[in-house]
Amino acid sequence: MGQPLGRAAAALGLLLCSVMPGAAALPPKPVTHTITIDGTRFQPETLTVKLGDSILWVNKDPFPHTATAKDGQFDSKSIAAGKSWKYKPAKRGDFDYVCRFHPTMAAVLHVQ
Repeated sequence: MGQPLGRAAAALGLLLCSVMPGAAALPPKPVTHTITIDGTRFQPETLTVKLGDSILWVNKDPFPHTATAKDGQFDSKSIAAGKSWKYKPAKRGDFDYVCRFHPTMAAVLHVQ
């Protein structure tokens, strides 16, 4: 009676070993990245994220800003001083963006 049980345990062990590598192939969980607006600058000026991640713009300046993609892909509208805006990209690509109120503020979002 001990031998069939031993075989079953060995088979279960092999099955578990064959399943475990597949578990490593699960996609990574989405991440929220933060871009700080401070000193009339986006920091960082270039950010690379994965599709499914979110980006949070936090305005630390004492006046409003926007995060507006030049191609129209996203537009935060006005982000008031001390407030934030969160965006989750819907497609891959490179997106140049600016503050509509301060066009010299420019940055790039890379979505992989």
